[in-house]
Amino acid sequence: MARITIEEVPTPAYIVDENKLIANLKILRDVKKKADCKILLAQKAFSMFAVYPLIAEYLDGTTASGLYEARLSHEEMKCERLHDIGKSDTASKTLKQQRENHVYAPAFKPSDIEELGKICEHVTFNSFAQLDRYAGRVAELHRQYFPDAISTGIGLRLNPECSTQGDHAIYDPCAPGSRLGITEKNFRKGMKQYPESFALVDGLHVHTLCEQNADDLKTTLEAVEKKFGDILKSPQIRWLNLGGGHHITRADYDRELLLKLVQHMKEVYDVEVYLEPGEAIALNAGYLVTEVLDIVDNGLKTLVLDASAACHMPDVLEMPYRPPLRDSGKPGEKPYTYRLSSLTCLAGDIIGDYSFDREIKVGDRLVFEDMAIYSMVKNNTFNGIPLPSIYLMREDGSCELVKAFGYQDFKGRLS
Repeated sequence: MARITIEEVPTPAYIVDENKLIANLKILRDVKKKADCKILLAQKAFSMFAVYPLIAEYLDGTTASGLYEARLSHEEMKCERLHDIGKSDTASKTLKQQRENHVYAPAFKPSDIEELGKICEHVTFNSFAQLDRYAGRVAELHRQYFPDAISTGIGLRLNPECSTQGDHAIYDPCAPGSRLGITEKNFRKGMKQYPESFALVDGLHVHTLCEQNADDLKTTLEAVEKKFGDILKSPQIRWLNLGGGHHITRADYDRELLLKLVQHMKEVYDVEVYLEPGEAIALNAGYLVTEVLDIVDNGLKTLVLDASAACHMPDVLEMPYRPPLRDSGKPGEKPYTYRLSSLTCLAGDIIGDYSFDREIKVGDRLVFEDMAIYSMVKNNTFNGIPLPSIYLMREDGSCELVKAFGYQDFKGRLS
C-alpha cells in the first residue's frame, strides 16, 4: 500500500499515530508488570482492529460491551509467538496466540449467550436475575470450551453508590437510580434469593470512573471495601475487575498511587486484578484531518468543515467536549477567532470557537487531536455525510490507508 504524508491525506480522515500508540502501550505494560495485574482494551472506546495485533503484544486482551465486540476480539486480538516444533528440533514456527476476551452488558439476549459462552473467558452480569437465567449455561459452555481454566469466569457488577463524576452525569454509573451494577442491599438480597446461581460466581466487577485519576479510584475502592469487603474476602471470589475510566497514560496521572491500590486489593483479598481502560490505550494518539469548505459571516465568522461534531466526534455534543486543535487557541487568545461547524443541516452541529495566528481561508486544512478514542466507534452517516477514511501513521511519519468508505457504507445501514 502506497504511503503519503499527512498533508496529502484526503479529508475527512482519521489518522492513528503508531508512535504515540506504542508509547501508551509501553506505559501500560510497565504498570501491569509492576502491579502484577492484567490490563484489557475496552473496545467501546477504540476498536481499530488493524492495530489489534500490535496491542496484543503489550496487553492481556479486551473487554466487550456485547456480542459484536466480543466476536471482533475473538477474530482479531491475537499476537504472534514463536513455538518450538519438538524437543530436539531447533526450528520454530509462528502461531497466533489468542488474548483474553471478556464481556459485560446491562443485559444479554438468550441468542447471544451461546456464542459468548464459547468465546469469552469472563462473562459479567448486571443483575441476579440475569445471572440466574444464564449462569448455568455459561458454566457448561466454559467447561467445554475452556477446560483448563481454574476460574468459572462468571462475574457480577457492583454499584458501590459512590459517585466521583462531578458534572458529567451522563457518564456516571453511580448516579442515583443508575441501572448499572448491583447495590449492596440488592446484592445481599440476591445472594439469599439465588444461592445456586451465586455459587457459580467467582469474580466481581466495578466500573465507576470516566477520564479520572487514581485518587477517584481510591475513593471508589474505599466504598467497595466498606460495602462488599466481606464478600471479596470469601475464597469463592478469585478475581476483581476495576473497570475502565482510568487515564493511566495521561501526563499527570498518579501511577504510583494506582500501583499501591492494585497491590492492596491483591494482598488483602487474594484476587487477580484486572483494569480495562479504553481511552488510555489510544489517548492523544489520533487525529481528524478536515478541510475548510466555506466561511459564513452572519455576525460571527464560521468555518464550514467537511468534518462534523454530530457525525464524526459525537462526544463534542454529548459530553460536552472541546477537542484540541493543532496551532489554535481559545477564543480571543490569538488575532483571528472563528466558530467551527460542519456541512450538516443540524444548527447545533458546532465543534467550538477557536483562534488562530493567521486568517483562515477556504481550502485550508485543520487537524483535530486526540481523535482516536470515541470517534470511529461512535460515528454515523447522518445527513448522508461520508464516513472519514482511516489511516495509520507509521513510525517514520508516513500515512498508510487502512480503510476508505463510500456510498455503499451509507446505503448499507438503511433499507
